[in-house]
Amino acid sequence: MTDSVIRGKPLAEEALGNLTLGGFLREVSSANASKEALVYHLPDGSVVRKTYAQVWEEANTVARALLARGVTRETRVGLLVTNRPEWITGMFGIALSGATCVALSTFAKGPELEYALRVADVSVLIFERSILGRDFAAELVEICPDLAAAQGEMQSPRLPFLRRAICIGETPKGAFENWNDLLKGPLASAELLEAIGKEIAPTDRGLVFFSSGSTAKPKAIMHTHRAAAIQSWRWSRIYNVDPDVRSWAANGLFWSGNFAMALGTTFSAGGCMVLQSAFNPGEALRLMQAERVTLPIAWPHQWAKLVEDPAYQQVDLGTLRYVGDSSPLRAHPTVSCDWQEPMSSYGNTETFTLSTVHPSGTAPEIANGNHGYALPGNTVRIVDPIAGTVLPLGQAGEIAVKGPTLMLGYLRVASEDTFDEEGFFRTGDGGFIDEQGRLHWQGRINDIIKTGGANVSPLEINAVLQQCPGIKIVATVGVPHDTLGEIVVACVVPEEGARLDEAAVRSYAAKHLSSYKLPRRVLLLQESDLAVTASNKIKTADLRALAAQRLAG
Repeated sequence: MTDSVIRGKPLAEEALGNLTLGGFLREVSSANASKEALVYHLPDGSVVRKTYAQVWEEANTVARALLARGVTRETRVGLLVTNRPEWITGMFGIALSGATCVALSTFAKGPELEYALRVADVSVLIFERSILGRDFAAELVEICPDLAAAQGEMQSPRLPFLRRAICIGETPKGAFENWNDLLKGPLASAELLEAIGKEIAPTDRGLVFFSSGSTAKPKAIMHTHRAAAIQSWRWSRIYNVDPDVRSWAANGLFWSGNFAMALGTTFSAGGCMVLQSAFNPGEALRLMQAERVTLPIAWPHQWAKLVEDPAYQQVDLGTLRYVGDSSPLRAHPTVSCDWQEPMSSYGNTETFTLSTVHPSGTAPEIANGNHGYALPGNTVRIVDPIAGTVLPLGQAGEIAVKGPTLMLGYLRVASEDTFDEEGFFRTGDGGFIDEQGRLHWQGRINDIIKTGGANVSPLEINAVLQQCPGIKIVATVGVPHDTLGEIVVACVVPEEGARLDEAAVRSYAAKHLSSYKLPRRVLLLQESDLAVTASNKIKTADLRALAAQRLAG
């Protein structure tokens, strides 16, 4: 191997089930019909529990109801719902009908929500009435007043494709229909639904997700049924979970990561999803105890909030089994496990999560310090960021990927502006491939710091400084410099009560980093200074501008 190209084994050699979303649900529901598939605690104290057979039945009812209301293969149905049973049965129902499920973020507000509805040409919207004090019916009417004025279906120049909205909760008048009424009918025949199911192909468009959008507007990413199904079948093996896994996720299923990692893992294994609409750390801890959660899934800042909550000292988390080294829950006195989290991996929303990975159970000497081997069917190569030519093995450049879970494209963006001439997606991420055929991710290409003729990865500096006592958050950026091109600047948020100064941080870094990687400056910031995306990623461009401003001042 002399070129920077790695290929996974042929997809045909991977153990997979049905590759449509409806077929996936049919298969797991048939295998686990009487097992509990999901549980949801309502605010009033009541609890909803559904078996796989009940999830299958309700998803079919949703599909038949949508068909009876004119939904077809080309219809895009929006899903604006938190992690609750209706998200799961709604998504699968949309897929069974042959329509496309547009997964909408419940964090979207005003112009963001209108933009998503417009760019995705949503015709039917399923939404939750009240989320964390927000009235989504009122917000939708503010975006499109005709929703309240219409009788039945709506036609409005404001959102020309939107016809009706289906409300989970108290339902206003106008072009709104209640979710429970939807399930009562009218319904298309079961025979029609069965016939439609036979016409749905794995390569058909099934889902639209939105990128978290660190710059400009979020992109609407189209995915096939098989992309979602392949990754759903895979993730239970990547996590190496048993059939009785009970999963809890802090973040919304409207992100592809949670879709595959939480829902895909759980259902492909035959386990149970423990649903929580909105992340509340105290409630989450009590839910983990009450529902015997074994696999918790969260972002690092959410792990910290769980540990800081008073309930942390009171709950018994002894059922947790799949907790990695990166989670502080591993240190809870009731937790005892040695599970290896598959952190050595690389992926994007555009590839429906992972392209490369070392699954749980990989020997540390193979997994540590890199981001994995290519998954089946995938080709990953490193190209020159400007010329697009494949680089020699070991040379750093831009990561380009192609494979069965790669997106169909972005809505309203030409394919030639998305893929190269050979169909590869140029990710904008930098990295290299080693002699063992493993990918090494180095961060965003436009984040790589070029200082004094050398390339410096901010991720490497962040990993070192994150171990420095007293540092809570660190993000390293390059700031323009007259002679060096850029200088390395570490932006640090101290732990509460910690006594940190620039000299102490630079002294710590000097023990672990080469001199050219050593931050020239360290800025101490408040957490509120950090602009973040909806998925809690720090907006590098904003931070770079802030750092330059602070240094100039």
